[in-house]
Amino acid sequence: MTAAQDLPAWLRLAATTGVGPDTARKLLGAFGLPENIFSADTVALAKVVSARVAQALLAPTSTTTQALIDRTLTWAGEPGNHVLTLGDPAYPARLLEIADPPIMLYVKGRIELLAKGSLAVVGSRNATAQGLANAEEFSAALGGSGLTIVSGLALGIDTAAHRGSLRAAVSSPATAGSTIAVIGTGADIVYPARNRALAHEIAEYGCIVSEYPLGVPAISSNFPRRNRIISGLAQAVLVVEAAARSGSLITARMAAEQGRDVFAIPGSIHSPLAKGCHQLIKQGAKLVESAQDVLEELQSVDLPCVRLTTHVEPTVPAEPDLLTVVENTTNPVLHAIGFDPVRHDDLASRCGLTSAELAAQLLTLELEGKIEMLAGGAYQRIC
Repeated sequence: MTAAQDLPAWLRLAATTGVGPDTARKLLGAFGLPENIFSADTVALAKVVSARVAQALLAPTSTTTQALIDRTLTWAGEPGNHVLTLGDPAYPARLLEIADPPIMLYVKGRIELLAKGSLAVVGSRNATAQGLANAEEFSAALGGSGLTIVSGLALGIDTAAHRGSLRAAVSSPATAGSTIAVIGTGADIVYPARNRALAHEIAEYGCIVSEYPLGVPAISSNFPRRNRIISGLAQAVLVVEAAARSGSLITARMAAEQGRDVFAIPGSIHSPLAKGCHQLIKQGAKLVESAQDVLEELQSVDLPCVRLTTHVEPTVPAEPDLLTVVENTTNPVLHAIGFDPVRHDDLASRCGLTSAELAAQLLTLELEGKIEMLAGGAYQRIC
């Protein structure tokens, strides 16, 4: 980790008005360490940055910046907390490969996971029950095979991915991977609030990573930007469910630009949340139906962390042949639903039931966890 005596200069550089990530990297490329930047004269600085930025760099440290420095040093001194800089030997090597690596990383938890073999698992915040089950079971199986699962702590697929990988980490701590949550706030803030307990569990068994200074709240523009870190930390990205326009597709695009493999789980041609995955598959993403599919692809690039085994079961039950489903289905409503979303009126027509009779049966099936109602009122079978 960066020495305590060096960290204030890095924090001061990052907090200087007019110095964004690109400018900071330009200055570091010209002068080396931050202390060299602050000891340079106006003429030297003006060769790299504007006169206004040069003046800001040479100005005395403001009270606001000093307060942030003091607060960060205190935070970094607490057990499990780390601040990594571009000059730190522990800075993740994979992030150095991307076009715009963060100048600083705030890490809470098991820092060694940043160097482990990992897979990013992303998808919709408004996931279906089947999508959540897929994300959790894939992540549990892949985590159990030694991979660390990277995601973004958002609701939906991210949450399910973290839960699955944590399940593997807790049950087999000696052999399983764990999970990394890349967040869009300061590392001292949990967002969304309902994931507070999950965040605490990740900090204990995995790690939380942010490029943003302490105290930075949830700002909408921060979340798409952090996606490059999610894909950058991983060797590949798995998209579980995604609409035709979604942040998950941004992550997949960034992964492709970074030279990472992209995997996608297909879904029903009628499901809006399968459109993004199908789009990715058309563009060259690898279609996967089980954790074994992912492991075989990763094994082909000789990742030392991946333990390929013929004993990895498909993470979700293989969808049976439709004829077998029809023959084995005793409930006529489940029979009529099949595996594609269907609206209430169309289903009533298929079943020959009144609207009230069908509503009663649908409620029972929903309570039994066999179907779910999608946005817009359609129903879909999930088992």
